[in-house]
Amino acid sequence: MARLYVRLTPKAAAERIDGWDADDKGRRYLKVRVRAAPIEGKANDALLAFLAKTLKLPKSRLTLASGDTSRLKQIEIDGLDDADLDGLAATSSPKK
Repeated sequence: MARLYVRLTPKAAAERIDGWDADDKGRRYLKVRVRAAPIEGKANDALLAFLAKTLKLPKSRLTLASGDTSRLKQIEIDGLDDADLDGLAATSSPKK
């Protein structure tokens, strides 16, 4: 199971991945923007749906492990390992 840290920016003009960055502790996270507002979990749901579509996985394989109300979130992805996530930022946005 892969663990992905994400810094989420809600209410963006478009859903996209802005690449990798690191926090003060050196922990890598992926910067992701979604259109949904952070109201009643809508931005979190949009994040999981966007990542599932980008990774070409069913949404049911992604779980928000922590960060429900925080910008920094931890996502667990069943069926992948951490090495599978390295190329994620290079992946283009999913086509509609």
